[in-house]
Amino acid sequence: MHVVIVESPAKAKTINKYLGPDYQVLASYGHVRDLPAKDGSVLPDDDFAMSWEVDAKSQKRLADIARAVKDADRLILATDPDREGEAISWHVLQVLKEKRALKSQPVERVVFNAITKSSVLDAMAHPRAIDGPLVDAYLARRALDYLVGFTLSPVLWRKLPGARSAGRVQSVSLRLVCDRESEIETFVTQEYWSILVRLATPKGDEFDARLATLDGRKIARLDVTNGDDARAIGSLLEGAAFTVTGIESKPTRRNPYPPFTTSTLQQEASRKLGLAPARTMQIAQRLYEGVDIGGETVGLITYMRTDGVDVAPEAIAAIRREIATLHGDRYVPNAPRRYTVKAKNAQEAHEAIRPTDVSRHPDRVKRYLDAEQAKLYELIWKRTVASQMESAEIERTTVDILAKNGTRQAELKATGSVVRFDGFLTLYQEGRDDEEDEEARRLPAMANGDALARRSVVTTQHFTEPPPRYTEATLIKKMEELGIGRPSTYSATLSVLRDREYVRLDRKRLIPEDKGRLVIAFLASFFDRYVEYDFTASLEEQLDKISAGELDWREVLRLFWKDFSAAVGEIKDLRVSEVLDTLNDALAPHIFPPREDGADPRSCPTCGVGRLSLKTGKFGAFIGCSNYPECRYTRQIGTAEGDTAAEADGPRVIGQDPGTGLDVTLRSGRFGPYLQLGEGDKPKRASLPKGWEPATIDLERAVALLSLPREVGVHPETGKPITAGIGRYGPFVNHDGAFANLSSAEEVFSVGINRAVAVLAEKKERGGRPGGAASAGRALGDHPDGGSVTVRDGRYGPYVNHGKVNATLPRGMDPAAITLAQALEVIAAKVAKDGDGKPARRAPAKSAKSAAKPAGEKAPAKKAAPKAGTAKAGAAKAAAKPAAKTTTKTTARSKAAG
Repeated sequence: MHVVIVESPAKAKTINKYLGPDYQVLASYGHVRDLPAKDGSVLPDDDFAMSWEVDAKSQKRLADIARAVKDADRLILATDPDREGEAISWHVLQVLKEKRALKSQPVERVVFNAITKSSVLDAMAHPRAIDGPLVDAYLARRALDYLVGFTLSPVLWRKLPGARSAGRVQSVSLRLVCDRESEIETFVTQEYWSILVRLATPKGDEFDARLATLDGRKIARLDVTNGDDARAIGSLLEGAAFTVTGIESKPTRRNPYPPFTTSTLQQEASRKLGLAPARTMQIAQRLYEGVDIGGETVGLITYMRTDGVDVAPEAIAAIRREIATLHGDRYVPNAPRRYTVKAKNAQEAHEAIRPTDVSRHPDRVKRYLDAEQAKLYELIWKRTVASQMESAEIERTTVDILAKNGTRQAELKATGSVVRFDGFLTLYQEGRDDEEDEEARRLPAMANGDALARRSVVTTQHFTEPPPRYTEATLIKKMEELGIGRPSTYSATLSVLRDREYVRLDRKRLIPEDKGRLVIAFLASFFDRYVEYDFTASLEEQLDKISAGELDWREVLRLFWKDFSAAVGEIKDLRVSEVLDTLNDALAPHIFPPREDGADPRSCPTCGVGRLSLKTGKFGAFIGCSNYPECRYTRQIGTAEGDTAAEADGPRVIGQDPGTGLDVTLRSGRFGPYLQLGEGDKPKRASLPKGWEPATIDLERAVALLSLPREVGVHPETGKPITAGIGRYGPFVNHDGAFANLSSAEEVFSVGINRAVAVLAEKKERGGRPGGAASAGRALGDHPDGGSVTVRDGRYGPYVNHGKVNATLPRGMDPAAITLAQALEVIAAKVAKDGDGKPARRAPAKSAKSAAKPAGEKAPAKKAAPKAGTAKAGAAKAAAKPAAKTTTKTTARSKAAG
């Protein structure tokens, strides 16, 4: 029996069918080990020795693999064909050696770019050893990411309360978003005017021409800056005679686009299909791992994490035959096309993303796929086929026109294009905004010397616009251009930025939150080198050289750590007040916007004496007066004076509550503006719902908000009351413990009994149950340990269930599209956190003595301990307190081939 190890159970199931009964294919369920999230996992003083931890979800998998290997004739490691896949194989092999599961069995590494029978069998016939340099590059990357994150993040927590974390690639990506936002804020709008003349040929055919020169002076796009000049030029052209002085027709060829890489697929899927990068990769993963096509499970596309654009020769030959069959020989170029990657740190060892069999046309396989899978497969299929088609032949025509009015003259230009042969355009055009419009614009027939008739002269006012905010797709494109990150990390990096609440998505645009801008301002001010684009890209280049065997991975780490640890040491003794002073200057355009009256933006609007400055509190940073405690003026970052309840005289009195006669005031707190009824120890308060502006709050709305929850009526079936209110998860109606969301906060005050009953009924049909119990949910399949896995809709959002384990879906994971493999990962993570699905034990109550200590204070050590945060401290902790989970150490002599 031969044991084969792959990552996912879906992949294992498909490959087992190809290999037959002599093979047992087992899944590792992704990575089996990782660096523990604690000090001492990487020890720079011990030549970067690394301690690996096997998490709970992988313990059983590895035990099953070890049992199978003991009786096997051969171990075949068949994980994905990239650095991560090589690392997984290496980790599995190391654990099996530690368990002494391997005797004299040969260990082989095989890779295949597609999950098809021919690809798998061919890979099995050509095994190799584990690629040591690839594993070294993985180890260097993990060590770098760990050292940056676990060294910088504590500095952030101490110097910038409210910050979550910093990361090697994460922080540089965030800087791109923040820098773009700063460009937008500091952008100075410029007025300009365009002059467009509508002309007609002697035959009456009309076309448009634009002003190019005036009295021999070239007129650029922004040169006409006011309406008076534009109207003067318009008047000149109104009385001018127009004559054709030159016609130039220039044939050009437009070549097809390369086949997809990871980043170009994410970008095009976003433009054409509206898919987020993470969702694109989920769908592509399913297409790669295998889909049931008429009773046969087959992978429809090649491996989807790649930055290579090459295609296997046999695949190119099949594509050229398909083009000839579908479109004719005229569309097949004389020689196959070869593409190269422009990205400076691209690895071209892997194929581009392509169909595994080009004869599987999208229209034939779509009945086996869901809607999103069918659309993505069609996009990949068309792009791949078009990449080998003949170029489009386009004729671009430029007409020069002289406008003469007495002694003054102007020159106009008209341009247009004609597609003489569509070539690849007959099948595929990339999702761009204006390219197709330009090519569709044709000019009528004209000849030199033709007199043209003026139909109209149009002068139009314009204003320059700031650069657009990044979308997820355009940010990935920029990261790729700069050489930041790898294809497998792009969507994960963006998810981290959203999960840390450093950025938010608004109409598909990435907007930095104040928390994110503070972090980047801090890092750019005190660790500028480590968030520079070129520095991060140079590290990626070094990692690529490690993977090629050109650099020693530990030497790269030594050089990095020497300077990095010194930079961190310099900042440790910096006072928080010095940090805030620096951030005041760095973020001044954002946190101290200009005032309408021209006054100093940093002067306190309350006391007029103090200076406004960044302050830090338990819940993060805010703007406060330097004259505290005499002046208690505060406001949130990113809001101007008057935008919140923090007015010149403190809380604003809106009026008196009709029922109690108490004052209703609008105030500003750490979590935003809120209403308060009266004073005292425990006055009634209500936060303003999302979308409610403080300036629009009147007494009627304030009293209504403070009176919530509101009784809507009695349920006709149970006779129990239905109430409406606004809670942590938004507006809702509640009946006997069953909650259902309302569409808006406004509806809380207007919803009637019929609407409330209907909303509750709809929630129940979707899976809600009285009392908040969840429905039986949608079955995803069987768990490897037995029992079904379901996805359900609970009171606090969607989750997956197996037995007694309920695991909330991560933010951004679509419950309607989740696969069994994804659900198993979520459940395993929950088990690892809580332990075998059993209810987590309540932490023992603190003693009175320990409870009296300030939060975070530890009992005095018997001996002087190394300073927290240092490599020695990490080593001391690791030695003093053994990890509860299995750990192993990678020594300086560890090699991938084992």
